[in-house]
Amino acid sequence: MKRPSHRPERVSELIRQHVGAWLTSEVRDPRIGFVTVIGVEVSPDLSHANVRVSVMGTEEEKAKSLEGLASAARYLRAQLANELSLRTSPELHFHLDRGIEHAQRIDRVLKELKESDD
Repeated sequence: MKRPSHRPERVSELIRQHVGAWLTSEVRDPRIGFVTVIGVEVSPDLSHANVRVSVMGTEEEKAKSLEGLASAARYLRAQLANELSLRTSPELHFHLDRGIEHAQRIDRVLKELKESDD
């Protein structure tokens, strides 16, 4: 019986660390604002990586940041290929993760409900 491979998880974590480091030190694109990597899911064959990011700012700023990330994806893929020494580096796809916004909205509603009860 074949054991499940943990390689996609390891590659996901390496990509998350690398992209996070790139965002904090090497970003040159003015469209990319304050972006945090929330998580990375890599396909079982390691050909695609979905990178979930949180972006601070207005909806327009979020859209611009995603545009900037999409245009940097090929450059980042090449960097990953060099640094991670993978046979093929996954194609990067950036997606907005609204989990933090959602949690903040819930928190705000709960506070308002608590205040209205007092």
